[in-house]
Amino acid sequence: MRGGAIRHPLAGRLPRLGLLLALALVALGGALAVGSVTIPPSDLWHLLWHPDDSAHARILHELRLPRVLSAFAVGALLALAGALMQVLLRNPLADPYVLGVSGGAAVAMLGAMLAGWPLVWQPPAAFVGALASVLLLFVLARRGRWNTTVLLLTGVVLAAGWSAVVSFLLSLAPGRRLPGMLFWLMGDLSDLDRPLLPGITLALALAAALWMAPGLNLATRGMTRAHALGVDTRRLQTWLYLLASGTTAVAVSLAGTIGFVGLVAPHMTRLLLGGDHRLLLPGAALAGGTLLLLADTAARTLLAPRQLPVGVLTASIGVPLFLYLLYRSRRGAHE
Repeated sequence: MRGGAIRHPLAGRLPRLGLLLALALVALGGALAVGSVTIPPSDLWHLLWHPDDSAHARILHELRLPRVLSAFAVGALLALAGALMQVLLRNPLADPYVLGVSGGAAVAMLGAMLAGWPLVWQPPAAFVGALASVLLLFVLARRGRWNTTVLLLTGVVLAAGWSAVVSFLLSLAPGRRLPGMLFWLMGDLSDLDRPLLPGITLALALAAALWMAPGLNLATRGMTRAHALGVDTRRLQTWLYLLASGTTAVAVSLAGTIGFVGLVAPHMTRLLLGGDHRLLLPGAALAGGTLLLLADTAARTLLAPRQLPVGVLTASIGVPLFLYLLYRSRRGAHE
């Protein structure tokens, strides 16, 4: 190299991470400006830092800004959980919902709705349900051999059981409560007005994941090889599972069952930034937040003033991509 300088292996991909950050900022600005009432870009920047008593300022600060920040944080949490889950299961098709975490949250949330609990207690109930599902799965998986196959199969069976309970609760629901329950099941961001909780959770989870990034890079080559290189693989797997499940629990308890963000965002980021988790993890968080933000903006503007469930839009993107990835993986296995 010229001058004897040694180029850092990540230096060439940092501009791509900057591109994801720029796209996220553009999506944030667009989400704040676009809606049933459009705020001109010339007014948006001024009102953002110098609010007044105008209708645009109230819409911006009381409605859109909290929802936009919350949606971005929830999408980033789901994407981060997906990236961690794919390392844990060593399966590029893994998703935060594959282990039944969202099913436990859905059962608790629908049970709280059916019991007529106040609105303020419903998200905490979903969070407790998600963590209870995590604990149950953790105990069941630990009773057998601790490996990805046992964990995955146990999660699939548990998710099927939660799905049956959800169907049972919906069959018991009175007609006046059924629309709200179904809307939450399809993903609902309309009540996200407190971005502090998902924002703090995202910051802590991302910091913990980046601390584990060197071990994650070795784990992608196989747990046996990682163990031979000095990684405490059992401890790494345990923390991976708890971190991925905890971030999913927070996201589901706040926004409902929004699928495929945890599948799509890590894949897009891996194609752009490569497999080094020091870049992949923050990149996936940016991509997931941007993806959910764009989906939520479309959900509240396509049929404004009516709002579509955001999970319907994320599924419309995720389902064809999932099928393509499944076809690609099967084709690669036969070549």
